[in-house]
Amino acid sequence: MESRMSARSLTLALGGWRTREPAYEALADGIRLLCLDNRIAPRTALPAERELATALRISRSTVSMAYQSLRDSGHISSLRGSGSVTLPLGRREVARVLGTDGTIDLQQASPPAWPGLAGHMAEVAADAATLASRSGYDVLGRAELREAIAELFRARGLPTESRQIMITAGAQSAIHLLASVLIGRGDRVAIETPTYPHAADALRRAGGRLVGIPVAAESGWDLERVAESFARTRPSLAYLMPDFQNPTGRSMSAYERETIMTAAQRSGTLLVIDETTADLDIDRGSQDRGFQATDQSLVVRVGSLGKTVWGGLRVGWIRTDHDLIDRLVQERPAYDLGTPEFEQAVATGLIPRLPEIARHRGEFLREGRDALVSALAERLPEWRVPSVDGGVALWVELNAPLSSALVLQARAAGLLLAAGPRFALEGGNERHLRIPFTAPPGELRRAVEILADVWPGVLQDAPHGVRDLWSSPV
Repeated sequence: MESRMSARSLTLALGGWRTREPAYEALADGIRLLCLDNRIAPRTALPAERELATALRISRSTVSMAYQSLRDSGHISSLRGSGSVTLPLGRREVARVLGTDGTIDLQQASPPAWPGLAGHMAEVAADAATLASRSGYDVLGRAELREAIAELFRARGLPTESRQIMITAGAQSAIHLLASVLIGRGDRVAIETPTYPHAADALRRAGGRLVGIPVAAESGWDLERVAESFARTRPSLAYLMPDFQNPTGRSMSAYERETIMTAAQRSGTLLVIDETTADLDIDRGSQDRGFQATDQSLVVRVGSLGKTVWGGLRVGWIRTDHDLIDRLVQERPAYDLGTPEFEQAVATGLIPRLPEIARHRGEFLREGRDALVSALAERLPEWRVPSVDGGVALWVELNAPLSSALVLQARAAGLLLAAGPRFALEGGNERHLRIPFTAPPGELRRAVEILADVWPGVLQDAPHGVRDLWSSPV
């Protein structure tokens, strides 16, 4: 098992679980819902029968029969000495496809390029002779760019030397490199669930055993589970996206940041903080990003220009201490020989303009978010749409666990989306759908029209058991 859920936490998560009789099946259904939504991560130990019965004020036999129902449906296993532990549900993802003319492709949450980029690139290209005179192989990154990024951190109140910065070919390259250096085969790695799927893939490929930390669009990070799982499993690394988390859009409060930082310090866990979405503010306002540990070797920060400027500008960075930078420099040539000179030159001129670029990006994203929220409220009012202050997408809660089926039907109608399970660690999230608001408002409204048109048919084709289980809120 990776973590343990207390009876109190499970009781709070279940809410008004007794929606039908017999009571043991209603309780089992409530726990299934939490597993399917990843609010209980795989390999989590559930409370003992007597403990849960006391918390719910029901008989122990009711809990015992509910656990037996969960064993029969493959949601938990029970072993002597380990109690009842939730099982992986299996990742049944809808495969990504290439968009064609006439389709609305929202599989990636990528805004279009910042309007001033083309002109800036042309100015940089005019000095091509100077760029071509360089070696072209720079594992650490050009000094001017590293200093410009260091100045960004200093402006945030985080003293930083340019020697603490490595330039990478985007954030994904940075995550792969960090995983290869920091993770040994079989090491425990804490990661949010749902999460950015490419980060999870990189951590798995490096040999990490992922430990899920539940995060929800409305309630945020499960801090009790964070403290318990960090103390129990002592992960060597934790990957987190504290600002406008992908896919939920949720941002950590100051208390959440402080609590997680404290738990990491106690367990000796290195925090990899992904800040690639942190500048995509719509109406949250300035906020301290936290995680300023006394020992800065416990915190690594990853950033990029992919979301703020353009996904085609493959420039990212890692901020960490000198020792880890040296290790990364030694390891990197096995993966690539450095970030292209032209992209670095473009980025060097853009970094000082990031506040201006971020304001423009926020205005663009506001239009998309508001259009999407309005269209969903009008056409699909039965879906639960979270309120987000920034980021690139809405983590919409459907009123049935049919995300994959909906994505397949929408694809046939010309709309491409990523289903909820794509963002799960080991199955689940079938009741959620990520809908990016990075397209123009008119395109987003057409996307909602397609979803509204196909949703009744998806519900109609669903097995009766699925519809019955999810027809009443738990």
